[in-house]
Amino acid sequence: MALPATLDVALKEWAAVCDALASGRQMVLLRKGGIHELAGEFEIEHRRFLLFPTYLHQNLNMLKAEAHSSFKALSTEPEQITISAAGEITNIIRVGSRAEIDAIDADHIWTSSLIDMRFSYKPEKPLYLLIVRAYRLPASVTVQNTQLYAGCKSWVPLDRPIDTSGATPVMDEITFEQRRGNILDTIADAPA
Repeated sequence: MALPATLDVALKEWAAVCDALASGRQMVLLRKGGIHELAGEFEIEHRRFLLFPTYLHQNLNMLKAEAHSSFKALSTEPEQITISAAGEITNIIRVGSRAEIDAIDADHIWTSSLIDMRFSYKPEKPLYLLIVRAYRLPASVTVQNTQLYAGCKSWVPLDRPIDTSGATPVMDEITFEQRRGNILDTIADAPA
């Protein structure tokens, strides 16, 4: 799959995680929200999206030391947000055990505290691992961070579409497929 020429929806995510996705350091996200069941299959609301960095709820203690340099401590969300990357979900995996996430510890920037929090939040709901192919936009776009974008929601419809033509994958196809396959195999081999 490829990105469409424009996108008008964004996924809100910690800025440090957006940086990790945009650099190719990370290619996974964890989610409990934004998932619905369709014809017996779990599906995410949007497969292709822009990455909308958030700052207010980032927690330095929930990021590995390697990600601390990209951490910005802010007491409020900024008035303007710079969007420089997009993502495409290639796989949605229902996580059955903590061991599955522990097995891919090298593939993300989160500490065990964040993983614990994700498992503990609404424990009756399943946790999903999303494998994301990230793309760099040809030019960053700055948008006003309006009230429509505020609050604890995963998805924000943008006021205007953003041009994604010319966006380039952060890693080549072979590297992406090797890393994706390794994550899928590692999770499959982890104890249940």
